[in-house]
Amino acid sequence: MHDIWNPWHGCIKKSEGCDNCYMYFLDKMRDMDGSKIYRTKAGFDYPLQTDRHGSYKIKSGETIRVCMTSDFFLAEADEWRDDAWDIMRQRSDVVFFLLTKRPERVAEHLPRDWGDGWENIFFNVTAENQRRADERIPILLSLPFKHKGVMCAPFIGQVSMRKYLESGQIEQVLCDGENYDGARPCNFDWVKLLRQECVDNNVKFTFCGTGRRFIKDGKLYKIEGNSVQSNQAHRSGMSFAGKPIEFKLVDRWGLPIADEERYVPFFRERCETCGMRQSCNGCGNCGKCETYGDGER
Repeated sequence: MHDIWNPWHGCIKKSEGCDNCYMYFLDKMRDMDGSKIYRTKAGFDYPLQTDRHGSYKIKSGETIRVCMTSDFFLAEADEWRDDAWDIMRQRSDVVFFLLTKRPERVAEHLPRDWGDGWENIFFNVTAENQRRADERIPILLSLPFKHKGVMCAPFIGQVSMRKYLESGQIEQVLCDGENYDGARPCNFDWVKLLRQECVDNNVKFTFCGTGRRFIKDGKLYKIEGNSVQSNQAHRSGMSFAGKPIEFKLVDRWGLPIADEERYVPFFRERCETCGMRQSCNGCGNCGKCETYGDGER
């Protein structure tokens, strides 16, 4: 996927949300061990890679999700993180979406020139249930980041974060059900509660997907296939635009990136019914859909 940068791969399970980790599941299918952590070779410098014309493959204004097969603040990656920070420093025209279950490690692993934060870093913590929300979100609020968000995924327990949203620091909340072997149910009542708290505080809320097991009106539904789960989330009407999130991106000389120079996401017709549409970086337009069919996200 064009909007993912995995500078390293592999992770150590941290909390309840890791029990049925999709990365472990997919690695097992490839006869790999998800707990084996290594720096990627061809992909480490992905944000700096250029096409045959010398232009960056990742365009100004794009949002890139970092370490989707690991954790950016994993202790085992400490020796590589400074190099990754340097790449993000060079690409000050790109938004880097960081997600961690280890916010307690963040303060000691920021760059020396961090100051009060970089404008192009969107820092998020995972809150799969109330216990982890109350553990991680207070740390999130204490850290020096200009943009902060929370991801409730896999959404395996009711979460109320009203008192944290009232701080005005959290700009986005994402939630998604669980997939693959052993998927635990996501309850629509939890989604509605969290959504209302975001609406009350004008915070962007995206209901990405139902997950494989979904409870609505007391009935358990088995929903197979990511595209179906995403479509059902879209049909629920739960996503809420909230206050716009503005990233003041600059080029390598420190000059602002004008709106007309920023990447404009490309969406296909089927994207209009995708739960991720509101918070998506768009289709890479690689042509694989025509070659292999729609398949899964």
